[in-house]
Amino acid sequence: MFSFAQELPPKKKDIPPKRIKDSTTIKVDSLFNTKEIDSTKQDSVKKTEFLKDIVTYKAKDSVITDIIKQKIFLYNESQINYQDMEITAGVMVIDYGKNLIYAGRMKDSTGYTQKPIFTQGSNVIKPDSIIFNSKNKKAIIFNSVTEQSGGTIISERTKKENDSVFFIGRGKFTTSENIEDPEYYFLMDRAKIVPNKKIVTGFTQMFIYDVPTPIAMPFAFFPMSKKQTSGIIFPSFGEDTGNDRGYFLQNGGYYFAINDYVDLAVLGDYYTNGSYGLRLESTYAARYKFRGNVAFRYENLLNSERGFPDFAQNTIYNIRWSHSQDAKANPNSRFTASVNLGSSQFFQQSINQINQANILTNTLASSVSYSKTFQGEPQVNVNLTASHSQNTNTESVNLTLPTVQASMGRVFPFEPKAGVKKGIIQNINFQLNSRGEYRINTTDSLFGKSEMFDDALAGMRHSIPVSTNFKVFEYFNFGVNANFEETWALNTINRFFDEGTEEVVTVDQNGFDRFLTYNVGASVGTTLYGMYNFEKEGKDPKIQAIRHVIRPSLSYSVTPAFDQYYETYEVIDADGTTTEEFTRFENSLFGRPGNNFSSNVGIAVGNNIEAKVRSKDSTKTESEKVFILNNLNFATSYDMAADSLRWSPLRVTGGTQILNKKMTINFGMTLDPYALDSNNNKINTYNADNGGSLFRMTSANLNLNYTLSNDTFSGKGKDDEEDEEAKRRAATANGRTDDLFGKTQDFADKRLGDKDKSKDNNEENNAFYNYKMPWSLRLVYALNYTNVRRENRVSSNSLMFSGDVELTPRWSFGVSSGYDILDKGVTFTQLRFERDLLSWRMNFTWVPIGNQTSWNFFIGIKSNLLKDIKYDQRRQPDQNLGN
Repeated sequence: MFSFAQELPPKKKDIPPKRIKDSTTIKVDSLFNTKEIDSTKQDSVKKTEFLKDIVTYKAKDSVITDIIKQKIFLYNESQINYQDMEITAGVMVIDYGKNLIYAGRMKDSTGYTQKPIFTQGSNVIKPDSIIFNSKNKKAIIFNSVTEQSGGTIISERTKKENDSVFFIGRGKFTTSENIEDPEYYFLMDRAKIVPNKKIVTGFTQMFIYDVPTPIAMPFAFFPMSKKQTSGIIFPSFGEDTGNDRGYFLQNGGYYFAINDYVDLAVLGDYYTNGSYGLRLESTYAARYKFRGNVAFRYENLLNSERGFPDFAQNTIYNIRWSHSQDAKANPNSRFTASVNLGSSQFFQQSINQINQANILTNTLASSVSYSKTFQGEPQVNVNLTASHSQNTNTESVNLTLPTVQASMGRVFPFEPKAGVKKGIIQNINFQLNSRGEYRINTTDSLFGKSEMFDDALAGMRHSIPVSTNFKVFEYFNFGVNANFEETWALNTINRFFDEGTEEVVTVDQNGFDRFLTYNVGASVGTTLYGMYNFEKEGKDPKIQAIRHVIRPSLSYSVTPAFDQYYETYEVIDADGTTTEEFTRFENSLFGRPGNNFSSNVGIAVGNNIEAKVRSKDSTKTESEKVFILNNLNFATSYDMAADSLRWSPLRVTGGTQILNKKMTINFGMTLDPYALDSNNNKINTYNADNGGSLFRMTSANLNLNYTLSNDTFSGKGKDDEEDEEAKRRAATANGRTDDLFGKTQDFADKRLGDKDKSKDNNEENNAFYNYKMPWSLRLVYALNYTNVRRENRVSSNSLMFSGDVELTPRWSFGVSSGYDILDKGVTFTQLRFERDLLSWRMNFTWVPIGNQTSWNFFIGIKSNLLKDIKYDQRRQPDQNLGN
């Protein structure tokens, strides 16, 4: 190709060439006849393109393409997407000649902004800058921050090998939320990270606020799996000086992640004097079906050393099971369980928990039940229950294994086919109820042995209640009822006088027997309303009206004497011959039939008083309803067939709520109309006729419960936030759900709750001053008076209280205590101090007085990932192993 600045000169005339024919011939080699063929076209391995997917990119300010340098420059809020990878940054450069992507921050007058964010799958990395090779997907990352299963990794330099492996140098691992200045971290000299699986490190040392600690390891392994994983549970160590058990390892074991529905934790304790403990804990759940947990604890406790005079040995155990069924699982059948069964002294002697709510409670109870409803007309309900009740003071145990109950729904045999039932005939209805029991009364020492069945009782009772109701004079509700009961007994007796030994002999008899009882009755009641208005024309008083509701009722019942079930035997002694009466059903499960005719009239009056009060909110047009007395009830009865003492004591009960429903008041008293003789025995003479008042108060009780907090007077609604998990544990173990007896601590779980209270406070609050000062206080006052036989004494009079206050957003203090006014002494007292150390938590609990004197100190990481990094020290209360 030629180029000229001027026009071309004219062409000369061409001279044609002279053609001469060559007579010689040349033989051409066959190799020169082949054509050149590209070998790559026949290669079995074909080359693929560099990019397997479309690369999309964008930027807010500009996108500049440099074809010569083969680069693309993106500025301000730039973004690149390629397959499952996404990079956002302030500035990015795509070097498609070298298959590299550079991402970094933007610099402005305020500093650096828009740090790169590298996202691939579920992994998110936030570095200062990054170099990514789009061909082999390797990357070099500088000053990166990434989250891994609840922890954060901060690395100066990270090499991304592939999708599942990262190598870092001089990295920090922490669970702190403050990434810029973490409270603590583990400095890793080098580490390999497999996202969502594990971190394997070289030399690792713990730093607290950049200060190195002696806690260092030549290598470390951090499991990072998001799935349930089996693993070792590291024990805590210490020394038990209170009971001379020596050094110990506690709460160590293994966690079995069996499957997605059930797990198992096996934990154990060991003391150098030979004491040991074993615990099995399992939680199970099936979504939309059921959930529950099972725990078994066994402890073999040795005090002191063998051979010493103060040596003692005792074994205790406890079984807990809680099961609840989802309401949507099956509407016609339901299975529930709440079991707390074990040694009577378990909570008093256990060395691995301070369960104050159970130490101060003297009963253990369990219930396992299954109920089934058979739909139809009529409906039939069947319930199968096994229950357990245990008194930890007397060590008596009562079991029902099982209780079977069946009932048929109400049947109205004369109801109309359509319309509302009217009149006495159409409202006649009856039911069928059956109840069978196998009851065992035993003691703690015989529980689980064959002897516990020696005095077991079995029986069954069937009842048919028949009733009807109708209106009388439009304002009176009249009802008539009858009840027929048949009792089946498998345990009866026979009694006679043995003239040879001159003793009354009672012989137990096993075999089927039965008796039938019945009673009839009627009742009438109505409701009376009274209203007094304070509103007057031109005036708007605070109290606008008071309404008084009275519900009087009168009932009558007749119970015959069933003398046919009673027998007699003669007793011959020095005074002559006497005749004694007995019934063979005396020791039966459901008791004996009555042998006294009763014609009883019952009188009851219920009262309710409330007021209409002008609302404090001027925008509201309607008045507010305020209860003055929630209830005030009077009840007594008169037995017309009795030969003496026909009036029963008058029982008065009542209750109300005041102070914006923050204080609950309940009271009651028993008033006896009859007098006492000189021996303090009740006689058939009215107290008024004996020179006294109309009634003689034999007992009275008063209970006050007041709950308030800093929000009580601000109108913000609910005062305090209850610890639902602590309430659930206390309720399962039959303890109090409030903290009047102190808060429960289980040393097998030292997290003490993961909730960060500081998040609930305003951001303006700092760690040293809290202008809100949240607090809560619960007061309970109880008074009981007894004067049955002229005792005229207060049987109990005590005030209990529990309170918590947040001195700062991270310091809290709590106390549970009380005062026994009758005995003039301080009741059980617990002091609680807690410090929220951001990623850590410190807790100190102290019981300063009483036979449960103890203290416990704990500090540890709140995160579940590193909960085994902790320190705790405590003094256990002295154990009382009994005689």
